[in-house]
Amino acid sequence: MMPPAPLMELGFPLGIRLTHAFNIVFLTLLVRSGIEILSGHPMLYFNDHCRPGSEWIRFTSKRMFRNRRWTAEDEKQPYTPWLALPGRDNLGLGRFWHFVAVAGWLMTGLIYLLVLGTSEQWHRLVPTSWAVLPQAWEAAITYLRVDVPPAGNPYNALQQLTYFAVVFVLTPLQIFTGLAMSPAFAGRFPWFPRLFGGRQAARSLHFLGLISFVAFTVHHIALVIAHGFRDGLAAIVLGVQTPTAAQHAFAIAIALCFLAALIALHVWATRRSLQKPRAMQDGLQRIVDPLQARLLQPLISRQRYRPQDITVAPRANGRPPRDEKYCELVERGFNGWRFEVSGLVEQPLALTLDELRSLEAERQITLHKCIQGWSYTAAWQGVSLNAILDRCRPTPLARYILFRTFDDKWEEPGHGEYYGVIDLGLARTPQTLLAYDMNGQPLPTDFGAPLRLRLESQLGYKMVKWIRSMELIASYDDIGAGYGGWRADLLHYSRLAPI
Repeated sequence: MMPPAPLMELGFPLGIRLTHAFNIVFLTLLVRSGIEILSGHPMLYFNDHCRPGSEWIRFTSKRMFRNRRWTAEDEKQPYTPWLALPGRDNLGLGRFWHFVAVAGWLMTGLIYLLVLGTSEQWHRLVPTSWAVLPQAWEAAITYLRVDVPPAGNPYNALQQLTYFAVVFVLTPLQIFTGLAMSPAFAGRFPWFPRLFGGRQAARSLHFLGLISFVAFTVHHIALVIAHGFRDGLAAIVLGVQTPTAAQHAFAIAIALCFLAALIALHVWATRRSLQKPRAMQDGLQRIVDPLQARLLQPLISRQRYRPQDITVAPRANGRPPRDEKYCELVERGFNGWRFEVSGLVEQPLALTLDELRSLEAERQITLHKCIQGWSYTAAWQGVSLNAILDRCRPTPLARYILFRTFDDKWEEPGHGEYYGVIDLGLARTPQTLLAYDMNGQPLPTDFGAPLRLRLESQLGYKMVKWIRSMELIASYDDIGAGYGGWRADLLHYSRLAPI
């Protein structure tokens, strides 16, 4: 193996300096938007059942009482915009910002690795001798003595091992734990989340990774100051190893301008998201949705959980409708209810609950994954949505399925009934059910009786509950606000939910 290039030869070339700057931008966006996502369910677990009280850490003072009716919506903890992006209970936009930042961060990382791999720059991170271990120990002892070890090439041994771990251990861990939380990826490869101990363990590790990046950044800045702030700043800003006084001043000026621009970006992103959420949703989803549609949406669920995996007391989300007709149906055991199928079909349908039960039943035990972050495992029985489509025979113009519900959203009056839209192709995938039983019993009202949708490659908000009817449509532009779902219309969620 060739020896490392001399210090002056390695230095800080333009590619290293630019990727450093973009990494700061995207990492700060990731941290703030990640905090917004955490606010949706500010508790972390190492079990997928998410039983209240089983969390290992919580970031809320709220407590849910057993003698009071509550849902997962009550557990949300809105954070201040000074901390979260955008803050104030804006999970939908927080997720958009997070995924845009992920895309930029990954692109920056790939360019950084390309710069390293196509030049001698890889020597700055990759040790070439086992001697690095005792040298790193000596450097650590020196730091503990509140002293500074000699400069390396360009890093000392402890710095080199730390940066190696951040780039080649911590970064992949963040990527893989993020994928483990994707219902599409985890549904297609159920073994993958188990590598981390389950979905909730992956979520916890993802959070700890975020904390590690913040800690590393603080540590990194402290080392730059300890080793000579002005020279270090000139090296990373200008690529100069022996700067003059004028270059010192110029580097400081550029760094201050960059810091001001970074703060301005965050102020703009926060204010724009809070003041013009629809415009921000439109802009961000043009980046995020095509990536989701191409990379994750095509993945097909293959979950096969065991009966012993079923969660004993799963969380419910959303309160049952107070619609007068629905309440009457509940009292009658849904006698007289008919599931209507209409729209762009050759054969409209109107099926009673008994008629749905008489069709060939499908059973599956799967992990339900809520957009807020919690999960549970349940057994579902119902009729395949594909079987219903075969009976009604959609016309060639049909592209989407519109589900209308009894959910009058009485807790948020004035916003219309809950509805959902899914692609026709997604509707025909395996493990896509119209479920009427849960855990061997008729579907409880809290979980969507008489009928709910199960889309095991999507987040929970796409699995419409309290279904009234379904309609085959060519476009959803004139339905609601035209975003393909009640939550996309009102809460600025994405129409797609594979992650």
